[in-house]
Amino acid sequence: MFIVHVFVHVNPEDVEAFKQASLANARNSVKEPGIARFDVLQQQDDPSRFVLVEVYRTPEDAGEHKKTAHYAVWRDTVAGMMAEPRTSIKFDNVFPDDPGWG
Repeated sequence: MFIVHVFVHVNPEDVEAFKQASLANARNSVKEPGIARFDVLQQQDDPSRFVLVEVYRTPEDAGEHKKTAHYAVWRDTVAGMMAEPRTSIKFDNVFPDDPGWG
């Protein structure tokens, strides 16, 4: 598995619109064969901060995700909502080591 955590700080006035756009993207993303899991997390003590947890079956699947129409719609929709540029950290899965999980 190849996991990406995307950290997003949204303008306070855009929180609800960002959340709705991200939920639409996540609902479509989990239909992709290369995505095992796609979570949208909102920070409890600062609702303008989100983490997207994207779990891909292979690193190549992450690239395929960025070619989809729903990703392009999300990217373009939320571009002006960010209080600062989003960042990401990439992880390799250690446990569970069964490639069939998710």
